[in-house]
Amino acid sequence: MRVVLLAAMLASHAESSAVSPVQKVLQMMTEMKGKGEKMVEEEQKTFRTYSEWVDDQTTQLGFDIKTANSNIEELLAFIAKADSDVNTLSAAVDGLGSEINNLQNEKREATELRSSEHAEYSKVSTDYGESVDALERAIQTMESRNYDVAQAEALLQTMAAGNTGMRRVLAEFMQVSSSTKEEHLRGGPAVAAYEFQSGGIVQLLEKFLDKFKGELADVEEAESNQAHNYKQEMLHLTDTVDYSTKELEEKSTLKAKRASESAAAKGNLADTKAALAEDQKTLADMKTTFASKSDQFKENQSVRADELTAIGKAIDIISDQSVAGSYGEHVGFVQAKSFLQVRSASSRVAAKTRAASLLLKRAQALSSTELASLAADFEANPFDKVVQMIKDLVAKLKEEAAAEAEHKAWCDEQLHDNKIKREKKTSKVNQLTAGVEGLTEDIATMAQKIATLSSEQAALGKAMSEATTQRQQEKATNTDTMNDASAGEDATKQALVVLKEFYSSQSFLQQVPEMAAYKGMQSAKGGVVGMLEVISSDFARLFADTKASETAAAQEFNTFIADSKASVKAKHDLQFKTELAKDTAKFDKAGVVKDLKSTQKELDKALGYQEHLKPVCLEVHVSYEERVQRRKEEIAALKEAYSILDAK
Repeated sequence: MRVVLLAAMLASHAESSAVSPVQKVLQMMTEMKGKGEKMVEEEQKTFRTYSEWVDDQTTQLGFDIKTANSNIEELLAFIAKADSDVNTLSAAVDGLGSEINNLQNEKREATELRSSEHAEYSKVSTDYGESVDALERAIQTMESRNYDVAQAEALLQTMAAGNTGMRRVLAEFMQVSSSTKEEHLRGGPAVAAYEFQSGGIVQLLEKFLDKFKGELADVEEAESNQAHNYKQEMLHLTDTVDYSTKELEEKSTLKAKRASESAAAKGNLADTKAALAEDQKTLADMKTTFASKSDQFKENQSVRADELTAIGKAIDIISDQSVAGSYGEHVGFVQAKSFLQVRSASSRVAAKTRAASLLLKRAQALSSTELASLAADFEANPFDKVVQMIKDLVAKLKEEAAAEAEHKAWCDEQLHDNKIKREKKTSKVNQLTAGVEGLTEDIATMAQKIATLSSEQAALGKAMSEATTQRQQEKATNTDTMNDASAGEDATKQALVVLKEFYSSQSFLQQVPEMAAYKGMQSAKGGVVGMLEVISSDFARLFADTKASETAAAQEFNTFIADSKASVKAKHDLQFKTELAKDTAKFDKAGVVKDLKSTQKELDKALGYQEHLKPVCLEVHVSYEERVQRRKEEIAALKEAYSILDAK
């Protein structure tokens, strides 16, 4: 093989006006130097591009890290404030719970005290009422007859036996009688004003009546004052309990909201810290890699510079006349063509012709401009250069194949990653958009619900106010009616007592013969008494009917007020919860909108990168597979042409 190559080189040198080996070496070293300088420039260009990319990434990561640190500070401040609010609200909730329990205990104690006071009042007022009633009947009886002290005392004892209220009257009477007797025994003047006859006794009993009525009025006034005080106290305690309960609910709800916000912020803090750590690691790794590559670049540049210097010095040395001239003087070229040289040159020309013909045919079949151009250059170039041209073109095609394969792999990876990112971000944008729309609809629905609840509460408040006014008027009317009926019944009963006692005594007197002729008023007795009894029963029925009506109306009013208050409270609680839910929805919506904007921005970047990839990876006239196949066939043709030339 070396003999063939040597012969080819000699023939080539002979055909090209005897190019010496020294000149060939100089040509090769010059080409090496040019190639080395070009490689230095390409490496510098590549490193500049890489440096710019590192600068851009460093700036972006620095900005992201700064933003993350700022967000972490804000989240830490927010979490601290939220946790502080939760602790403050917890203390407030506990305090309100204790306060409500104390107020409930005060209400219970006040109710127990009021029950005890009312029971005592009922007992005392009943006693005084019975005493007043007994005195009134005793006075009526005393006025109808003249009683002395003994008769009055006997009458009072008889009445006290069947009426507990009369016992108090009897005790007062006995005390006054005893005091009078003691004064008489001590030589005091006789009580002429009383004379212990009917008139004096009636006056004494009337004084007792005034005294007991006064004491009864005092007891009733004390009861009224106590009842009023109890009502005011219960109203105050109830209002305080309701206010504290409402405040407790509001603070409990707010506490839960702040705790939820703190938990969400802590989750965001953890995510932000993780992203920050990842960015910091990426930045550190990139700086380390860049430093390593920078050192390697500097070393490569130094080696390449030394290599170019060495090649330059070698060119200078070989170009010197002492080397080139000496070689030409002492070695030279053989001018005569031997039989071997002639035969070798002829066969090489034939091989070049066959190889050129082969490449032209393959160029036409493959529509390859490179094969056609190479075949056209065969005639104008020496054999060795043709061989080298084939080698260079094969190497070039292989480099292009490798570069295109690498580019294809890069495009496939980038297109795949970009597609996944676009699909993922598009799905998330659609999801977040639906979330924003859903939250917007929920907020509008809750706003309408809040307005409805507010108007319903106002309507209930108005209805309760009107019902209260109507109930007060109705109660006043019923009270007046019952007072009138009670007074009428009492007056009628008193009249009946007087008439019945009078007619009873007249009936006894009419049994005397000389009195039998008097009958005029006797016939009217039944009519008057019967009429008064009917009137008394009418007053009693009116009182009972009015009282029943008042009780039913009061019960119906109380039920309506209780139901209305419960409804108002329920609506107020629901409104408060709805307002809280609305505020939460607004907060969530703001977060979703923020995420949507961020995701949309990332999607836009992915779409922009897709547009960048289209002309680089997608807009091709021939498919990658076709290009690979054609390049394989071109290389096969070149190898076949090389084998033709190599055989010579």
